[in-house]
Order: sequence, then structure tokens, then C-alpha cells
Amino acid sequence: MFQTLSLFPFHARRPGAAGRRLRRLGSLALVFTLAAAVLGGCASLPASAERTPSSAPASTADTALGKVLTKRLAQRPGESLFYPLSSGPDALIARLAMARAAERSLDLQTYILEPTGTGAAVLGDIIDAADRGVRVRLLLDDLHTGGLDKVLSAVDSHPNIEVRLFNPFANRSVRWLEMLVGFTRLDRRMHNKSMTVDNQMSLVGGRNVGDAYFSARTDMDFSDLDVLIAGPAVPQVSAVFDEYWNDKSSYPVVALIPAGKEAPVEMRNLRKRLEARGDQAKASPYVQELLDSGLAKGIESGHMPGYTGKATVVSDKAAKITHQTDDDPGHATARLEKMISSAQKEVLLISPYFVPDDDGEAWLIALAKRGIRVRILTNSFSATDVSAVHAGYAPHRQALVAAGVELYELKPSAYAELAHRGKGASGSRSRSWLSSSRASLHAKNYIVDRRLVFIGSLNMDPRSAKLNTEMGIVLDSPALAERMIKSTEDGLLDMAYRVGVQTDGDGGNQRLIWTTREKGQLTVYDSEPGMGPLQHLGIGVLRVLPIKEEL
Repeated sequence: MFQTLSLFPFHARRPGAAGRRLRRLGSLALVFTLAAAVLGGCASLPASAERTPSSAPASTADTALGKVLTKRLAQRPGESLFYPLSSGPDALIARLAMARAAERSLDLQTYILEPTGTGAAVLGDIIDAADRGVRVRLLLDDLHTGGLDKVLSAVDSHPNIEVRLFNPFANRSVRWLEMLVGFTRLDRRMHNKSMTVDNQMSLVGGRNVGDAYFSARTDMDFSDLDVLIAGPAVPQVSAVFDEYWNDKSSYPVVALIPAGKEAPVEMRNLRKRLEARGDQAKASPYVQELLDSGLAKGIESGHMPGYTGKATVVSDKAAKITHQTDDDPGHATARLEKMISSAQKEVLLISPYFVPDDDGEAWLIALAKRGIRVRILTNSFSATDVSAVHAGYAPHRQALVAAGVELYELKPSAYAELAHRGKGASGSRSRSWLSSSRASLHAKNYIVDRRLVFIGSLNMDPRSAKLNTEMGIVLDSPALAERMIKSTEDGLLDMAYRVGVQTDGDGGNQRLIWTTREKGQLTVYDSEPGMGPLQHLGIGVLRVLPIKEEL
């Protein structure tokens, strides 16, 4: 089954009204393309960008991390040591502590890096590591780097840091015009997230680098998940990084923004300002409290807490960006589907962007009919940050729930409800203000038979299956799986709506209902919570647009 990607298959559209709409859209696209070609000039990617191949250091057992971790791992040959990072503050601690512990190499691959706030603190510690002589490689997807060219050039100007951009824009000033011209290429993005120091310790998961991912904003907090790992899985993470770093779709910043190397004095001054911004962020009470924690000190010394077990990295090939095949069994989505299909008793699927098609819906229903307990947690309409995703997901709810799939939707008030129950708002390091933040699910976490745990960047949607590159890690650990299921189950009705089906008494028609607990009392909604008439209209419009493959 997994070879056909039944969870997210893509079939040619049948001719008819949809085809005519596409032709009209194609005509409009042609007009925009011609205009963009005139306005955008002849910007193109460098035909012969100079890339010096490099790879993770092979022998780092003599580093401080290597000496400590080698002794610990020798007690469980072939197994990895791992620790989940469910709270934003802990995830920030891990990145800062890893940068501070690095002696030889630091590799960071990410979809988004915001060089402000907590992102400035992370970037500051990365620059500090380079100042100590650590070789730093930063690989960023280029979609969200608009306006950051000078910052990227300044960081890249450090003699021990190289920055590369994956699938970049050639036109650095009028990016939207190039998006019109080259949409097919630029629509495909690198969504991977990993950080590795000294080829001894890695961090893999769903978080980007920015305030919303580290519980450092009072208006929005993404509930997310990373895992810190040491042992045999780390070279696997490094191999993925090396593949992407050396791929032809990765361009050195200097090849795209040559002014950075042509103005060294200006770049040094800008880098100093970046360092000062990072120092200011690191000096904040928020960051200082985290750096004084036991977790930070444990990571820096190599005495990280955690679980042990087999760990396997799951990743798309970098070439997926340019050589797409829908039925490649090596794709991350196909391997994840195979893992889920192996379930004997139950699966827990957590995906913020959950967009099955008809075959995916049938696949999940077949699991439920096979006697597998299927539970899914995704965003509610009022918690999602992408309304179009909700429009793609909503039509499948009734059939899934009617077949016995347990479907939950995170509430935007999840933190406030947990605070009311006295459970805290973000794990062990909650902040008193977090209960007022708008919650939004961002974690990608799949658990099979309370044993296999996937943590990574891969959503259960068409974009992850077809357009983006993704990665994650599968952990074989009943103890970790049990802990994660318990933490999800505890207070689930406070955090989320359970979607149900109710049969009307008169005509026997079925309709959806949403059950939740608010301030300790069960409440049932017979219409979608947080969605008014205008939102209903907007979602209805989005449903008929031919955009599902983009979700």
C-alpha cells in the first residue's frame, strides 16, 4: 500500500468544470508571467556557483561531548540516547546549550530562522562558537529570508561560518515577481529541521527558530515537539545534512549576494551589531533563567537525561525538489505510512496540518475497521494558522468519525483551560502569561502500538508528501511512547474539542457536534466553534478552489 502513497495520492484531474477553471487560471497565470518577465528582468540563478564539498567530522570521540557520551552509550551497544523536548523553553535551552558545547562543528538546517528575540540569542551563541574556532554550516530554506540578505551576508562573512540557501530566489529584491515566473520550482521547499554539534549530539523535530516556537510570545504559542539525541542516529542526521548541503539546489550566500564579500568592513560592523543583539537577548531574565537550568548544564556536559532504544532517521532525498516521483517507497511519507500500517492495536496521530484525500480517508477507515484504535489530534478552525488547510480537512471529518476514528481539534484557549485545571501551560517550564497566549498545534508526532514514536517535520498533508522535503526520526521505546500518550491524554478534553456525529431524530440525518470541557464543565457545540457566517463563507470558497495539492 505504501508504494502508492495511498494516504496522500495525487491523480490527474478529470476534464470538466474543474479543467475549465484550471485553463482560465492558466490564462491568467500566462498574463502575470509575461508581466513578471518584463518587470523582473533576466534574473537567474548562477550557472556555476562554486560549492566546496564538505561533510561532518568523522572522528570526534576526543571532544568533551564525545568522551562522556561514548562511555554512556557503551552500556547499550547499538542503541541511541534520546530526550523529548515538548516545551518551548526546553527547546530553546537545548539549542543554546548545544552551541555552547560545540568544539569542532555545528550544523543547522531549518525552514525558518528569525534573527530577532530568541532567534538572536541562538544566532549569537552560534557566532560565539565560530569565534572559538568551531566550523559552522547554516543551511536555510530561502522562502522566509526576504529582507535578510544583509544579515545573511554578515553572518557568512565570519571566516568560520558558511551560509547556504536551499532552492533560492535569484531575484533578491522583487521576490513575488519571480514566484509568478518560477512558481513550479519555488513552490517546493526544504522543511527539514536539525541541529548537530561535533557529530555527537543532534536535535530533530518540528520547531523553527523563532519566538513563537519557544513560548516567548504573549499572543501566540506553537505547541511543538523536538527530540535531542546521541548515539548511532547522530551520524544518520549528519549524513542527511551533508546530502542537502552538497546538493546542487543549495547555493552559497556569496554566490547570490556577492556584496557581502565585497564590503568586509560593513559586514564586520553589521555582524557586531548582530552579536550585540544576541548578547542583549541572552542577558534577558527569560534566557538567563533557562541557562541556569539543570537541563542546560546537563547538555553542555554531555550528561543529558533521557531514554535509550533503537533510533532510525527518516528523510526525503534532497533530489525530491527537482526529481519528483509519487510512488517512491523511500519518501518519508511512504515510510511513515508503512510504519502506521504495521499497527496491531492503536495509533495516535498528531498533525497540525491534517489533509487526507479520499484514498487517505479510506485508508484510515480501513485501519479502524481492522480493530485498530485510531486517534487524531489536529488544529481546530480557530487554532489553525492556515485557514485553507482547514478547508481541505473539514470535508473528511464526518466519514472518519462515523467509522470510529477518534478525532480531536485543539482549542485556541488550550493553555487557559490547562491553567484553570492547575496543569500549567507548557510542560514543566510554564510561564504565568502563557495562559493568555493563543494556542496552535505545530507538533508532528505519530505513535504506533505504544512503542514506535515518530518526531519530525512531516505533516499528514499533500505538501509534505509531494512538494516539500521532510525529515524526522523513529524511536523504538515503549517507555517514551507511554509517557507521550499519557501527557496527551491528560486533559485532552480541556485542550481540545472531540468531534462527534449526532443523528437527528426526525429524518435520521447525521451532523457533527463538538464536545469539550470548559472550566470543569462538559460543553457540547452543534456548530463549529469559533466560526461565524463570514468564516463559513470563506471556508466554502476555499473548498471549491483547486488548491488542495498546495495544502
